[in-house]
Amino acid sequence: MNTRPASSTNTNNCNFCKEAFFNMANELALKYGCNPNQKPSRIFMKDGAELPITVLSGRPGYINFLDAFNSWQLVKELKEATGLPAAASFKHVSPAGAAVGLPLSDVLRKIYFVDDAELSPLACAYARARGADRMSSYGDFIALSDCCDAATAKLIAREVSDGVIAPDYSDEALEILKSKRKGNYNVIKIDPNYKPAPIEHKDVFGITFEQGRNELLVNEELLANVITENKEIPADAKRDLIISLIALKYTQSNSVCYVKDGQAIGIGAGQQSRIHCTRLAGNKADIWWLRQHEKVLNLPFKEGIRRADRDNAIDVYISDDYEDVIGDDVWAETFTEQPAPLTREEKRAWLDKLTGVALGSDAFFPFGDNIERAHRSGVSYIAQPGGSIRDDHVIDTCNKYNIAMAFTGIRLFHH
Repeated sequence: MNTRPASSTNTNNCNFCKEAFFNMANELALKYGCNPNQKPSRIFMKDGAELPITVLSGRPGYINFLDAFNSWQLVKELKEATGLPAAASFKHVSPAGAAVGLPLSDVLRKIYFVDDAELSPLACAYARARGADRMSSYGDFIALSDCCDAATAKLIAREVSDGVIAPDYSDEALEILKSKRKGNYNVIKIDPNYKPAPIEHKDVFGITFEQGRNELLVNEELLANVITENKEIPADAKRDLIISLIALKYTQSNSVCYVKDGQAIGIGAGQQSRIHCTRLAGNKADIWWLRQHEKVLNLPFKEGIRRADRDNAIDVYISDDYEDVIGDDVWAETFTEQPAPLTREEKRAWLDKLTGVALGSDAFFPFGDNIERAHRSGVSYIAQPGGSIRDDHVIDTCNKYNIAMAFTGIRLFHH
């Protein structure tokens, strides 16, 4: 079996020959299912073929594999669509973050807490995917499109996560990851050439559902039908719209995804209402941008504060509940001196500087209120299927803010 991916030129010391998939079997017993009472549990190939994965470390569980296989498909498609290494941070079968390996600015390096690290292109992708929504990414499952190098493994090693899936690992990267969690960290290697059957099945309540796999190719052709007065969508915005649509393809529906500079900055997943998706994702995008405010960048944290406590303090400081971390009776637990609050006026003034955000939706926007909310988070470009009886109102609202919107004609529901 040829296990070398098309992008093998930058794999350095990856173990394509050493670790080739000789130890694969057609089933793998799991500790339990979604919950400890759900036994027995396993993954297996119905046709008797070998599983396309090898567990190199740890003992992944049922939910781990759901996250691993969904996230792997996402990063594989991102790499194919953009030509750039890609990474995803998954929680509960939806991405908390997804990104491609573009260089990080000094500000992004600081807010992602990687300003002390040497970053490869793949490490940049992971830093972006993990860093955009650090609260949601806590305890994530990671997917990497390319061979995991040492630079990426070092970033993974210092974060709280459940595991990683990649087409391969360099010797140094594998050694780093195997030492995480006292040797119990989940490390999965997947055959990059594996192609699933065109028909997929799912059992619910003892009844088997069958459908064709969603093999839709997401590319610039989906963005050709620009129906707004502003028809200018530059190349970077098209890339970001493609990233948003690919991310939505593997996000529990309803879902909306905001993207800026090659990374998802806000994902709203699994909401029953489209406007709630838009608000949830928009609030996350706002937090991502507010974290770049000078007051947040200069918060005087105490030496040795835990990463999770720091992230939570930043999240609360940005919110309306800021007194919970900077109040007279609590600030000394986290900071060396009492920070001044980030006022609502200061937040609004800073948010007004955010522009050029791309927004994708997995189904049509039924009303213009979604556009109003998106505009408040700097959205300049939108891709959505179209087809609402109120399309005219949605288009008019886009025209009101000079937003360029493409109708893709394709729905991307995922359940």
